[in-house]
Amino acid sequence: MNGRWIRFAAIALGVVALGTIAGAHPMTGRNATFVQGIQGPAVAPFMYLGAKHMVTGYDHLLFLVGVIFFLYRLKDVVLYVSLFTLGHSVTLLAGVLGGIRANPYLVDAVIGASVAYKAFENIGGFDRLLGLRPDTRLAVLVFGLFHGFGLATKLQEFTLSSDGLVINIVSFNIGVELGQVLALTLVLILLTSWRARSGFLRHAFVTNTVLMTAGFVLAGYQLAGYVVSRA
Repeated sequence: MNGRWIRFAAIALGVVALGTIAGAHPMTGRNATFVQGIQGPAVAPFMYLGAKHMVTGYDHLLFLVGVIFFLYRLKDVVLYVSLFTLGHSVTLLAGVLGGIRANPYLVDAVIGASVAYKAFENIGGFDRLLGLRPDTRLAVLVFGLFHGFGLATKLQEFTLSSDGLVINIVSFNIGVELGQVLALTLVLILLTSWRARSGFLRHAFVTNTVLMTAGFVLAGYQLAGYVVSRA
């Protein structure tokens, strides 16, 4: 086994381990205590919690990395991120404020599958193997709906006060967007720097293969959790 494949194996194992750890990122500890104990509007704290949840939500970020991986124009990045934002904002607000519920394990399994889907598309899997060219914009919007439900299920674990609930959940959603912008800005800086190097396209396939592996691990981890919870 040459050095390249040793590095690839090490990266793959690291991402798989990260994926397993990131399989669940609930609000616990002081954050959980705060969310359940708050009475009335708390704009700044909920914005902070939303931003923190997005920045530490590796499943959401891995999907977004896949989405923007081959987007070179800023207007394209804005378009796709806006579609994702629209999707997850709708279901986050509908889930918490509208009381629409879904099994958190199954939702998170779809979120993991979304990571694998986008990475598979990035390596040309649909076109080469299936002769298909999915509508990427529609896929990002639809998966955004599931990512929003994933955020909603974390808040639905708590009994939230109705006093200031709308303002607090909207603030949480705004915080999610701010965290998303911060994370994506860093990702874009790193991608732009990487793209300037001659080896970018040569390593893009391996990178997306690792990304796809992480997505499958995330999905499998959540499906296993679902089976155990039902048993």
